[in-house]
Amino acid sequence: MEYPQFSLTGQVALVTGAARGLGRAISLALAHAGADVALGLRDVEADSGLAAEILKMGRRVLPLQMNMRRMEQIHSAVDEAAKKFGRIDILVNNAGIAPENPAEDVREEDFDATLDVNLKGTFFASQAAGRIMIRQKSGKIINMSSQAGFAALPTESIYCMTKAGIAHLTKCLAVEWGKYGITVNAVAPTFIRTPGTESALADAAFRADTVERIAALHRIGEPMEVAGAVVFLASPAASLITGETILIDGGWTAR
Repeated sequence: MEYPQFSLTGQVALVTGAARGLGRAISLALAHAGADVALGLRDVEADSGLAAEILKMGRRVLPLQMNMRRMEQIHSAVDEAAKKFGRIDILVNNAGIAPENPAEDVREEDFDATLDVNLKGTFFASQAAGRIMIRQKSGKIINMSSQAGFAALPTESIYCMTKAGIAHLTKCLAVEWGKYGITVNAVAPTFIRTPGTESALADAAFRADTVERIAALHRIGEPMEVAGAVVFLASPAASLITGETILIDGGWTAR
């Protein structure tokens, strides 16, 4: 009998938006599971100590300049990772932004920036890594959707739209690339305690409303709780899962 395998030993992962929050936790979790990790960073010169932490685990690490609004940086980062490690087995499209504004006040520049990073960046990073995975006849792509793709969040109409788009893009790429041995899945977190949500959750009324809406567990999630699902989807144990978006929302959308 062959039991499910969760180890990523010998695998190479590329994580976009790796510097902090979910990206940092995902990078560390992948390394802990055995993977070598390429770190896609908006500013490769800003040292957060992440690379050093991964090296301490005995894994190889490669920080990469990868602003998701710069097409040439997406391609050069993927190419550099493949050249350094010889392959890319796992791509985690984590980079994302969420400018808030009531729909009637949304500025065109915020609309364009959100689509550029969340949708366009995710697609073209997937395309660049996908070309390598097609040649390898194997690969795992994990995209970052959100509960916002399944439930409306006031003042975040554009963000919600992009995250719903990611869930469907995930299905499209899964169907198209399955014949090459590539699985494509997504995770859709609720509000997680990260630097990006710190200011919002500092508001007592907002935090109380958020905790109440997380219907089943009534608490704010932690980054490693999202990272666990990413590691699972990247592992051999998830080999028959593709085209799926896993909600990590504490029951928010179950109401």
